[in-house]
Amino acid sequence: MTELFIDSNLLLLLVVGKTSRNIIAKHRRLRRYTAADYDTLLNYLDGFDHVLVTPHTLAETSNLLAQHGEPERSGLFAQLRRLIHESKEVVVSGAAASNNRAFTRLGITDAALLEAITERTPLLTVDFDLFHEAQQRAPNSAVNFNYLREL
Repeated sequence: MTELFIDSNLLLLLVVGKTSRNIIAKHRRLRRYTAADYDTLLNYLDGFDHVLVTPHTLAETSNLLAQHGEPERSGLFAQLRRLIHESKEVVVSGAAASNNRAFTRLGITDAALLEAITERTPLLTVDFDLFHEAQQRAPNSAVNFNYLREL
C-alpha cells in the first residue's frame, strides 16, 4: 500500500480543484497555481493508494478555505469533508510537534508533518523550507511539487 502526506497548500489546491477548477483562479491563497497545477497534482496522487493528513494540516486547510466567500465556500467545505473521510489521519500531538527542531522556524503544522513522514510515507510539498528540512531527516522523505510542475 502506497501512501503519502501532502502539505496544507496542496491540500487546499486539491479541495478547491475537486470542487471546481474555476475557483482555483479566484481563491486568493491559490494565486500562484493554475488548473494545470491541479492536473499535475491529481496525476501524481494517482500513483498512491491513500493521502495522509494530520489534524494540524486539516485545521490550516480549513482556515485557508474559510477565506473564500459564499456561495462557493459551502461547496469547498463539503469537499473538504469528503476528503477527510477518504484520507487517513495521522495524529501527531502538539507536544511532539513542538519538540521538533524546526518548530520555531516552520510552525506546528509543518513540525507535525516532519514528525509523521518517513521514506515509506513521504511528503509532497511546495514549501522549500519544509522540503529541505525533510530531506535533511531522510533523503527520500519528501518530494518538491515545484519539480513536478516543471516536468
